[in-house]
Amino acid sequence: MSLRKYASEVIREGKRVRWPKREDLLPAIFVVVLIAAFAAIVLGALENVFKSL
Repeated sequence: MSLRKYASEVIREGKRVRWPKREDLLPAIFVVVLIAAFAAIVLGALENVFKSL
């Protein structure tokens, strides 16, 4: 398969995808950022605990 044909098929599939609306996407982004921040805090706390041992 040539690169040009692959790229055109990727673009065609991208147009067929049903993308989420902005009002659906923003709460999901907020949840992801919140979970990532929580995980960073927990991992940072665990690192400090294990560093002191």
